[in-house]
Amino acid sequence: MAPRKSERIMNLAICLLMARRFLDKNHIREVVEGYAGLSDAAFERTFERDKDDLRAMGVPVETGSNSVLFPDEIGYRIRRQDFELPPIDFTAAEATALGLASQVWGTATRAEHTVSALAKLRAAGIDPDASRLTGLSPSIGAKEPAFEPLWQATISRTAVAFSYRGAAREVEPWILTYRRGSWYLAGRDRGKRAPRMFKLARIDDQPESIGKPGALRPARRGSGRAHPVARTRTRRRPRCARDPWRPCPRPAPARPTLGRC
Repeated sequence: MAPRKSERIMNLAICLLMARRFLDKNHIREVVEGYAGLSDAAFERTFERDKDDLRAMGVPVETGSNSVLFPDEIGYRIRRQDFELPPIDFTAAEATALGLASQVWGTATRAEHTVSALAKLRAAGIDPDASRLTGLSPSIGAKEPAFEPLWQATISRTAVAFSYRGAAREVEPWILTYRRGSWYLAGRDRGKRAPRMFKLARIDDQPESIGKPGALRPARRGSGRAHPVARTRTRRRPRCARDPWRPCPRPAPARPTLGRC
């Protein structure tokens, strides 16, 4: 959705939500910013699309009339009791689980959203105390600054460029893995033309995306771009015909034979 359209729809929703009576189109056209300067036909098309977008998003736009004598004068409004969410109640166990979940995101990339969510819960009278579940507190975090852009690049299948130990690298990301307290990126190094593993803590700068999202194709077997952590096939010794559970014995080396002089 374009910024101007989203701002216009937001202004329309606020206008209809603050109205105590049904508002006709002429009043809405004068009050809501974004409709000024449009012709009559353009305003009708834009207003109808905006109403449909609000209803598609779940906003109940009500149609009615303020006068019983003139029911043809149609107006619009949004009833606050239909728009607002009902009060949400959490049990003590649910509030504790929310507090435990906040500890996971408190050290990850969504820390700002976690603080905002906890503030809203406490404002509603709910205290998400997770101290009773300290033994279950998870130990996986994502403190590396390069985690978020690499995560997005992995999901969108976009190549990235970054500096790794002072050297410029261009990598086609495959997967992010967590091992022994550190995050690693597995992918194909374009400069080395081979699979490589990169420790996120050793990335010097912020990774930047290269190319369009979805430009990379998943690696296929036998294409020289096999996954670095994929299983490799091992050659097995043939089984004995008499006992299939036992491998056949290795043949003894042939001894040289001496011919007659």
